Amino acid sequence: MKRKTIKHKFVELMPDDIKEGILYISIPFATAIHRCPCGCGELIVTPIKPTDWSLNWNGKTITLYPSIGNWTLSCKSHYWIIRNQIYWASSWSNYRIQANREYDRKKKQQYYGKKRY
Repeated sequence: MKRKTIKHKFVELMPDDIKEGILYISIPFATAIHRCPCGCGELIVTPIKPTDWSLNWNGKTITLYPSIGNWTLSCKSHYWIIRNQIYWASSWSNYRIQANREYDRKKKQQYYGKKRY
């Protein structure tokens, strides 16, 4: 069953047991981890970096930007986390997924230099 909300927990190191319904955030390692909220249980890692995701904490809730598209998983879930709410988004075509991957690759190349990613 698809979740509609997620709690957050700030940690230094990620715990061995990542529980469903919790977004674990490590500021020292600039990473957030959670289980896919579609119910498949897959581990989702979102690096918090200028070319990946940004995190906004307003003192009470968290928002991750942009959306999370789990295109390599069998569930292919796509959602936003906004103020601890999960907003389900539409699926993307393979063409749109490839175009977005190319956009991300170019964005990283531009930001970090001419290294290949």
